[in-house]
Amino acid sequence: MNRQTSAEDEKRARLAAALRENLKRRKAQARARRVEGAAVEADEAPQAQADPDRS
Repeated sequence: MNRQTSAEDEKRARLAAALRENLKRRKAQARARRVEGAAVEADEAPQAQADPDRS
């Protein structure tokens, strides 16, 4: 039974590590999307301000 418990502990440790890595990856993707979104908004803001002046 000790071998089975050890195997279960190893499996849980692998799962926990995989979940941590997945969370890190998802947070990095969310940060990248937030940065891209801010860059797009910054690019669009001057255009939005410039359009009424041209009319």
